[in-house]
Amino acid sequence: MKKDIHPDYREVVFKDVSCDYTFITKSTIATNDTIKWEDGVEYPFVKLDISSASHPFYTGKQKVVDTEGRIDKFRKKFGTGYADKFKK
Repeated sequence: MKKDIHPDYREVVFKDVSCDYTFITKSTIATNDTIKWEDGVEYPFVKLDISSASHPFYTGKQKVVDTEGRIDKFRKKFGTGYADKFKK
């Protein structure tokens, strides 16, 4: 491999501040913050707003969208011929 063309790929600690979940993984993200991990080694540190620990899709707390109800509500409000007014 050529030198000085690849990003610095190293272990980084990420913390999801919304649910206080912390994990370590490899990344190339640039950060100035550091934290001492459980093994006593100091790693770069990044705060996250959302991760798999707090995302509704992964936690099973996502909302199910009732698309049929939305379509019926639209047709009730505007009728089925609403688009015909603009075709001319």
